[in-house]
Amino acid sequence: MHETPLKTVVQRARLKLSLAIVLLVTPTQTSIASVLPLELIQLPPGFSIQTFATDVPNARAMALGDHDTLFVGTRSAGNVYALIDLDQDMRSDQLYIVAKGLHAPSGVAFYDDALYVSAVDRILRYDNIESLLEGSPTPITVTSALPKERHHGWKFIDFGPDGMLYIPVGAPCNVCLRSDPYAGILRMNPDGSAMEVFARGIRNSVGFAWHPDTKELWFTDNGRDNLGDNIPPGELNRAYRGGLHFGFPHCHGVRIRDPRYGKGVDCSNFEPPVQSLGPHVAPLGMAFYDGEMFPEEYVNQIFIAEHGSWNRSKKIGYRVSLVRLNKAGEAISYQPFAEGWLQGQRAWGRPADVLVARDGSLLVSDDTGNAIYRITYRDY
Repeated sequence: MHETPLKTVVQRARLKLSLAIVLLVTPTQTSIASVLPLELIQLPPGFSIQTFATDVPNARAMALGDHDTLFVGTRSAGNVYALIDLDQDMRSDQLYIVAKGLHAPSGVAFYDDALYVSAVDRILRYDNIESLLEGSPTPITVTSALPKERHHGWKFIDFGPDGMLYIPVGAPCNVCLRSDPYAGILRMNPDGSAMEVFARGIRNSVGFAWHPDTKELWFTDNGRDNLGDNIPPGELNRAYRGGLHFGFPHCHGVRIRDPRYGKGVDCSNFEPPVQSLGPHVAPLGMAFYDGEMFPEEYVNQIFIAEHGSWNRSKKIGYRVSLVRLNKAGEAISYQPFAEGWLQGQRAWGRPADVLVARDGSLLVSDDTGNAIYRITYRDY
């Protein structure tokens, strides 16, 4: 639909690199990289972690564009970044602020040569990628019909196999009963038309992906607060069709009735999570592993960025977890994959999103360490 000049922009930047016209790694980036204690991160044997990019303030959701350009949204910073690996060594060399001053532009998606950005009550589209990288973007408002509340208002977005844009709308509260479109996942055409509610009863989903084989939507959901340290769990859910209800605010987890909204409710009438996650771990971005770098046992398995608890006397989360599925696509285990951002009760980093890069490595964004990490595997 849109002819993208991004290849020309990247080629121009690489020419500048070869002529040493641009300074690729600033002293600030070097100093930040040197203080990130990646040696504390524990991984399974054969895996290692490196920094892909540093000095990426408040890095949240990620999306891959053409020519391996990595777009990164933010929540508090109000910026959208584009990271380019100029010398193709799997480390970002150039960071562009492609949009700034937006209202919590957490979600980014790249589709049909255009960048889509969520900004709480609206979805913006940037068609001219060259002007985007050169700092003069003119966005098109795809829709401004979303709720304005900031409480759970930041949105992860992505395009499904059906070519529609999926948008979660969180509950504007800890726990409350509100009508559509709150506490659900919407979808619409890329031009903003035909908006509809796809799923309901979802407190606050900040990450989802489609199973590579079944094309079913799987999503994380953050459980309510103030019921104690150990309930309710975070959730991993599966929407095998549209129109399902996942229980909020009546039921949490498998069959935990809400003290206020669960009275007289039969929780078996709602879709239970396919996997209960740690209580208050704040599961955000998730990804099915569909790359070729990791061992076969990781293919089609789920990685989840756990942002970490706040409503708990002892902190948990602050890690990347792994949910394993059997051949029937059923969740059979849940375990840490990468941890060490939490040391005692102090967290020096908070994973926010995960993304499988084209070389098969796993990228992890960190909105507290202000970095993008790259997890690789080598069979020694």
